[in-house]
Amino acid sequence: MSLGRILIVEDDVSLREAIVDTLQLGDFEVLSVDNGLSALAVLNEDDDISLVFSDVRMDSMDGYALLQRLRALKPHLPVILMTAYGTIEQAVSAMKDGAVDYLVKPFEASLLLEKARRYLNSDASSEDDFVAVDPNTQKIKRLAQKVAQSDASVMITGESGTGKEVLARYLHQHSPRAKGPFIAINCAAIPETMLEATLFGYEKGAFTGAVKAMPGKFEQAQQGTLFLDEIGEMSVDLQSKLLRVLQEREVERLGGDAPIALDVRVLSATNIDFNEAIKSHKFREDLFYRLNVFPIHLSPLRERPLDIIPIAERLITRHADGRNALPILDEAAKKMLTSYHWQGNIRELDNVIQRALVLSSGETITSADILIDARSLWHEENAETVDNMMSDSDQNPVVMQDLKQQEIKLILKTLKLQAGNRARTAEVLQMSPRTLRYKLAKLREEGYDVE
Repeated sequence: MSLGRILIVEDDVSLREAIVDTLQLGDFEVLSVDNGLSALAVLNEDDDISLVFSDVRMDSMDGYALLQRLRALKPHLPVILMTAYGTIEQAVSAMKDGAVDYLVKPFEASLLLEKARRYLNSDASSEDDFVAVDPNTQKIKRLAQKVAQSDASVMITGESGTGKEVLARYLHQHSPRAKGPFIAINCAAIPETMLEATLFGYEKGAFTGAVKAMPGKFEQAQQGTLFLDEIGEMSVDLQSKLLRVLQEREVERLGGDAPIALDVRVLSATNIDFNEAIKSHKFREDLFYRLNVFPIHLSPLRERPLDIIPIAERLITRHADGRNALPILDEAAKKMLTSYHWQGNIRELDNVIQRALVLSSGETITSADILIDARSLWHEENAETVDNMMSDSDQNPVVMQDLKQQEIKLILKTLKLQAGNRARTAEVLQMSPRTLRYKLAKLREEGYDVE
């Protein structure tokens, strides 16, 4: 019975195959690649990777660079470095940067399996990821510390991008279940036809394509915490089955005939209006009361302004991408950030910070680097503004060339930071995927090296 998916990043073919074989014999589901860039590409597409074993010395992107990118992109994902004897000191140092452990080559199969069992589905993020400087957020943090000690179900509400999953992880980290797994699932991101099997698991032959038995998220979360994000998007039929699992504290796999007892705490989150959803029969009232034992509401970022700069500085640390000196925000940049409405909350702030790091050239991020509406670079509705700049300037070609170079730099650097993931690059740049494809094609024609 596989309890999670592990990614192996190792450029030595024979060693990689040996590691994969050992873990598969230990009943782990395993994927493997030969360098850090390929690992990022896999992780961008597969949200079920629960543990990474990475070699240190590799071409294209080594283990340290991969670790740094994962701390920015997936801070919860545990990473174990595999290193030769001569680089143990570096590996120990890397643990300060977020690695959970390391293995010294050559290592015994039993040690590999021990590390896999210990860290699979563990949470490598820091409790400090839940930034609380604003008095409103500090109240929530103190409340969360108290609620964490119980096993009560918690419903976290708030707008998209306010940090509901970060708060859920904080609750887990401060609970008696902290040493157990934290399993998160976005109910809106999985097709309805697959969500039931994903949650409850299935036996071999339960449906077409079920070539082997698989545990669901409830089983994977045993002795730990299951976080159901976007719970309001679940179909009413599946809500009924979820209610039964929560009431009986047991789950039955699809195609199975034996119930499995559960020891799982359930946290959930949504941005919907439950009163309206219940009135319109889109959400079961009895399930709502089962999940909403303790409600916590996360205010939008614009209503906790003192959190904006501390969160921005935390994001700069995550996305600094190996710079010798960590960039700092100057006063004009801070004022610009704190005065903005942040309709997209922390997710929008994250994108702005990533763009600022691309545009900044020194150790200071200025207001000129804060490109809040990236669409102004490429949308046609900005043509009038550009025309005005042109008419007011004696250096028309210079102005246009500067805008063009700024756009090229932003696109190529963001694409690199997102490991070639077009969808995520388009999101950060506030650009449609179609527009991004067009612009990348034009850059190729102009001779730029596009990943």
